[in-house]
Amino acid sequence: MDMPASTIDSVDQTRFDEKKAYVPQEEEGKAFFDDGREIELLHFVYGHPSIEEIRNSPTNVLKAIDEYGRTKKYLMNVGDDKGRIVADLIAEVKPQVMVELGGYIGYSALLFGDAVRKAGGKRYFSLERNPEFAAVIASLVDLAGLSDVVKVVVGSSADSITRLYANGSLQHIDLMFLDHWKPAYTTDLKLCEHLKLITPGSVLAADNVIKPGNPPYLDYVRSSVEKKRQANSVEKTNGVDIQTKFGRNSDMYKAREGEEKLSTDIKGNPNLVYESKLVNSFEPTGDPDGVEITRCVGVAE
Repeated sequence: MDMPASTIDSVDQTRFDEKKAYVPQEEEGKAFFDDGREIELLHFVYGHPSIEEIRNSPTNVLKAIDEYGRTKKYLMNVGDDKGRIVADLIAEVKPQVMVELGGYIGYSALLFGDAVRKAGGKRYFSLERNPEFAAVIASLVDLAGLSDVVKVVVGSSADSITRLYANGSLQHIDLMFLDHWKPAYTTDLKLCEHLKLITPGSVLAADNVIKPGNPPYLDYVRSSVEKKRQANSVEKTNGVDIQTKFGRNSDMYKAREGEEKLSTDIKGNPNLVYESKLVNSFEPTGDPDGVEITRCVGVAE
């Protein structure tokens, strides 16, 4: 894939429009997802007075989701601000195949799937572990008229990537959006490297690298080839220390989905050369966050 000059990496967002803020995320110790609000959202959208204008319009479906998030309950979506960073990246890269890890209720699948289609792309894979969330995604994707581009895949990210690769559905990733279980960012990237799905020309966009943060992932994509080679020679757990580095975020899905397993035996390809930079932005609540944009630019000898 030809890589045009970057138009994204230096564009930090410095102001947040408080008028579009979501209601605040619930306090620590209280549920902020998977408590019925996802199904409640579906009823809100399908019962909306403007449902006929919403049908077959990704933009209007997104507006309805934002309305719920601003007036009803918090939703852990990428949101408009960070979403615009990735949508602009899609317009620049023009991916034929894009993969997202972690779909939740489909906000990113709607926004980015629409952008991929407008850029001439063929497929947007939305990988979601929770089958109920995946059903919400599929319903809203169908409502928006994006079923020809967006394919929802149910299962853990590592299992789904491996299965799509094995059956020939996924042969290369042009652009990948990481927004799932934070400890799996690094291990899933290494799996994609191992399968040669990530190669020079591939681009990564990682959400939530400030809130809640993901130090192991940032360390990996910002490391030199030499540092990655040295780490591979001594590490036995792929550099992932879940409880120490992620705290309560590592247990987000345990109650419903059970203990997550990480592909800690796969070392990836330390010879891939990355150029990586943080683009500062905001959560839909207005809290500061950022998207790490990483470009694979070569392979070291």
